[in-house]
Parts: sequence; C-alpha cells; structure tokens
Amino acid sequence: MADMIKGLFGGPKPSASPVPTGDSDFADFAGAPDPSPASFSAIPTAASFTGVGAAPTGDAVPWTAWYNVHERHSLSEFRQEGVILGFLVVIIIVHVIGTSSNRKKARSWITAHGAVLKKEFALVGFGGPQIPTVDQVETDGLMKVSDSLVWHESLMKEKSPQEFTTYASGRQNIAFIDVNLALHKRYSPITVAVEFAMSLFFESMSTPAERVEAVLYPFDGRESTTVPGQVPGAHELRKDVKSSYDGFVWAVVNKDTMKQLRDDRYDVSLTSTKDSSKLPNWVTIMSESAEITDFLLTPELIKAIESAGELLEHLIITDQPIAQPQTLDETIPKKRVHLSYRIPSSGDYSKLMPIFEYFVCLTDILVQGAHFRAEVLRKVKSTREDAIKRLQKADEDEKAEERALEREKSKKVKRDLELKGLDAKAQKKYLEKEKEREMKKMQKKQTQRG
Repeated sequence: MADMIKGLFGGPKPSASPVPTGDSDFADFAGAPDPSPASFSAIPTAASFTGVGAAPTGDAVPWTAWYNVHERHSLSEFRQEGVILGFLVVIIIVHVIGTSSNRKKARSWITAHGAVLKKEFALVGFGGPQIPTVDQVETDGLMKVSDSLVWHESLMKEKSPQEFTTYASGRQNIAFIDVNLALHKRYSPITVAVEFAMSLFFESMSTPAERVEAVLYPFDGRESTTVPGQVPGAHELRKDVKSSYDGFVWAVVNKDTMKQLRDDRYDVSLTSTKDSSKLPNWVTIMSESAEITDFLLTPELIKAIESAGELLEHLIITDQPIAQPQTLDETIPKKRVHLSYRIPSSGDYSKLMPIFEYFVCLTDILVQGAHFRAEVLRKVKSTREDAIKRLQKADEDEKAEERALEREKSKKVKRDLELKGLDAKAQKKYLEKEKEREMKKMQKKQTQRG
C-alpha cells in the first residue's frame, strides 16, 4: 500500500527493466513480463462450452439448446395446427373429387344425347366444336372423339359445381331449347346429408334428386319475345312453314310429383287429373279436355313413357305462365314444352332416349294436328277468360281507388285555400259547418246500416 501511495504522488518507482528513451508515457508498463503462448490457453473461448451452464473446457463447440430446435420444441406443441391442416386437406380432396364426379356425369349426358341434338338442330352448345357424327365415331373411335370434341366448355357450361346447362337452336317449328342438369352437391357431403334429412321430416321439402329439365320454345308468331332480333312472322315468309297450333295445357305426370307440381305451377292447376288404362299405373294425365288427350296420347309416346319408367317426372305442353299472373301482360299465351326426368345412377341413358327424342320432335306433331274443334277451344279459353276478368276487376278497383285519392287530395287543397282567405272568425264558422256535415254523414250511414 505504501508503494502504491508513493507511486501516485511521485515517489520512487520500482526498477524492473530499462525505460525506453523518449517514451515516458509507457514507463509504468515497461517492466511488465512478456506474455507467453501458454497464458492464452487459460482464456475461455466459444469452443469451451458444451451446454447450458457448462464450464469452459477449451475443446468443444458451444452448440446449446438455443440452437437445437428439436430440443426446445416437439410435435405435440403443434397438435392444433395439425388437426386444422388435416381438415383443410380433407375438404380440398372431397371438393376436387365431388366436382370432378359431377363434371363426369355432365360429360356422360352430353355424350349420350349429343347425337340427337346434332341431328335435329343446326347449332348445339355455345358456338364451339360440334358434337361428332356417327361416321366420326366409327372412323376415329368413341374414346378419341369423346375426349377431343364432345366435352367442351362451348357445348355445356358449368354454371356451378352442381349445375350444368346447354342450348340448341336452328330447327323448323322450334326457336330454341334450354337444358339444365341439376346434380347433387358431391363437393359438400354434409349439405347433401342435411337436405336428405330435412326431406324426411318436412313434407314441403322434396327428396333431393339429380334431374334433367329441358324447356322447348316453339315458333308461333312470337319470335320477337323469344329470340331477340327476330321479326315477328318472319318464319311465315316461306309458305310451307307454319308453326302455329292451338294453345292448351296438357301433361303426363309421375304420381309421386303430381301434388307438388300442382301446388307449384299455375298452368298445371288449370287442368283436371284422370288416369288412363293405356299408361302404367304410376303415371297420370292432366288435361283441359279429353279430346286433347286422345290426340296426344299416341302409341309412340306410350312406348317412350314405358321405356323411361319411373325416372320420368313430367312432360308438359303449356301456353300459360308457371307463376300465377298478376298483370294482364302476364296472361298473354307463351307456348312451351317442358320435360323433366331423373338421372339414372348407373349413367345408362338408353331407356330415356326415346322420351327425349319424342320431346324434341313433339312440335312437329302439334303443328300438324293440334287444331281442335271450336267447342274444345271454347272450354279451354273459358278458364283463361275467368283469370283475365279477375285481373281486370282488380285493375279497375285499383284505378278507382287511385281516382278517389286524387279527388280527396284536390278537395283538401281547395279547402286549405278557402281557409287561408278567411279571417279568424270566418275560419271558426267554416270549421263548425264542416264538422256538422261530417256528423250528418255519420248519422246517415248508421241509419242505413240499421
């Protein structure tokens, strides 16, 4: 301690080694011993640590738990994320399988019905490749033609994963035809299960089914309302082409769907139901006249119905709207032919092809022979006239109510102007007289009721 005090206050310094000349700043360290290599080995380095809290050894790399992720974490910590990821993978797989299955069913339908559509119409689909002919199939083979031409977005559009549609036009007596395929939501099995369960507990909900719904719009002098850009009566420029026939409502209906069809459709509700001994017991006729039934129930149709079996839901010829008309414009006849049948689970459409072919050619039969006697048409028109009269009466009542409101409004304006032109005394007298008139009216009404 005395030596340190002396060194701080200028005392004599211990002599160790000679101080370099001219370098007095480092005089205090001049006597320090030179470091040797062995002295550095005692300094801990990064290689001297082997774990958390480990003492330096000088011969190991310091790989601690902080760098080893597998020591700090385990798969059990990501159990929740793994479950969520698993659910997402299952949902994606089910969606892909379901949508591809529906596309396959739509492809199967257009392949089976394509030959009929190609034969009867000039344009099939939405402007893309045409459906192959029989010669093409025989030459190139069915698989090759099906893969390259039949299934194409231009032939059948996918409106949604469970709904597909196609279109055809360019035929005598037909403006165009729309076809819609409604399939199960295979990409969402839970939704399908819920729909089936709901149909079991609620009668108002029908059992989900895969079906084809086709609507045919015939030419009948109303081209401007069905095909945009057409001149009314343009098809009649050719004397050999006349697409007109008498309007009526007639249907062949599966008894399982008869009640719901009558409740849902206004046009079918105008008919009366009667079974026919010529038809199977699971189907019935809904018609406005027995003479119409005798004309339409041909042997070809009976054979096609028997071939289709209970997959057939209905074949409807109508000129009335589906929904009950609310205005006079909606009562204007618009002729259509509807066909609906369930899609077979096997994918075999051979038994359904006769009814589809008959449906496409039905307008030819109607144009040739659907011209009935005046007595038959009088009965058919009477129902429509009753509906028109009800709408006319409702329209007249509505207009009368509007006129009454206008009169009341004009009277009120006139009264307000008269009151403004009077002084306070005259206004009081005016209001008293008005009140007396109202009381007299009330007494007169009560006397008339009594």
